[in-house]
Amino acid sequence: MIQKYIDSPNLQEKLYKKTLLVVVFSQLFGGAGLAAGLTVGALLAQDMLKMDSFAGVPVALITAGSALGAWFVGRLTQRWGRGPALASGFLAGGIAAVGIIAAAVYHNIYLLLISLLIYGAGTATNMQARYAGTDLAKPSQRAGAVSMAMVATTFGAVAGPNMVGVMGNVAESMGIPALAGPFILAAAAFTLAGLILLLFLRPDPYAIAQGIEQARSLSAGHASHMAGSPDRQHQRGVWVGASVMILTQVVMVSIMTMTPIHMKHHGHDLSAVGLVIGIHIGAMYLPSLVTGYLVDKIGRTTMSIVAGIVLLGSGILAAVAPAESMTLMIIALALLGIGWNLGFISGTAMIIDATPPATRAKTQGTVDVLIALAGASGGVLSGMVVAGTSYATLSLAGGLLALIMIPLCLSSAQSRKSSSSNDAAL
Repeated sequence: MIQKYIDSPNLQEKLYKKTLLVVVFSQLFGGAGLAAGLTVGALLAQDMLKMDSFAGVPVALITAGSALGAWFVGRLTQRWGRGPALASGFLAGGIAAVGIIAAAVYHNIYLLLISLLIYGAGTATNMQARYAGTDLAKPSQRAGAVSMAMVATTFGAVAGPNMVGVMGNVAESMGIPALAGPFILAAAAFTLAGLILLLFLRPDPYAIAQGIEQARSLSAGHASHMAGSPDRQHQRGVWVGASVMILTQVVMVSIMTMTPIHMKHHGHDLSAVGLVIGIHIGAMYLPSLVTGYLVDKIGRTTMSIVAGIVLLGSGILAAVAPAESMTLMIIALALLGIGWNLGFISGTAMIIDATPPATRAKTQGTVDVLIALAGASGGVLSGMVVAGTSYATLSLAGGLLALIMIPLCLSSAQSRKSSSSNDAAL
């Protein structure tokens, strides 16, 4: 079966389009599961722990679990293919959401913390799914393929936070605490996303991509490339792409984690929090309609620099905006989402460009582990920083941290230019 795809570019293109369609449908549900936990996780833990300094722990646990999930999904993909690996991660997230609901009902802190950790597997899988659409993409299509998956996530991601009030009412009618309501939605959404990938992501795009690359390598006589041995330029591409995504993740998670707590302390209700976070998450994904095109056409480095500038603007605005101003909070969190989107898609494209199919899934999983760990650190430290200083200090520090991307990307671009000049001279 693999051989017929190797021999037919037309079949490759058809499978590429089918894969994108399946990924899009799975992300519609995966996004809802992702957003539900991020919106009320901190508030649920605060309600159970009664301590603001630990408000960042839920997001930290989710992102730490995301690190473990990314590692397992990457290795399972290498062995079993995209479909079974991604389905396993989503189903684990769905089961964990049920555990969170039970923890809220029985007021069991330990079950809550364990379930939040496992819930991270669903959020990791939601991110890993973006790679599935790129397996058969041409280099000029890669950022666009990532963008399509992220656009699909937008619909669920925006709907999830804005259903907080509705799901809270549903939960109360069932004798479940209102803050656990969104996890009812998350359990159903993650489960559906997993089933879609398990049933319809066939033939497996990753297996086909590996077969195509092996055939090309053998025909060209490049056995070392087939084995996936990285050269210095590819290693640099992985390092820079990972650094861009890690920085954007730390900044985004830190500020986003403490925004609901900040708003609640200044008299905003749960619906207002849901609106701000919903717009933020929409801004994380909806710009993908054009981001992929810009990254493919203008370049990964340029768009990464733009991401750093946008994140700086978000941090400054969040720091100076009056907490009572819903308008300024919405703008600040929307900019935070846009900056994350630009950096995340640019960094993802760099990783794909720099990895051969033989080792791509493993490298992607490892990079996502680092991203998740960085997010976990940001989630934990954000609560401590705000408890010790203020939300304004946290926001400003996050914006300044994002500026590190600019010299990093410029240095990498200069190194690539020098390498290209040396190759031309030889």
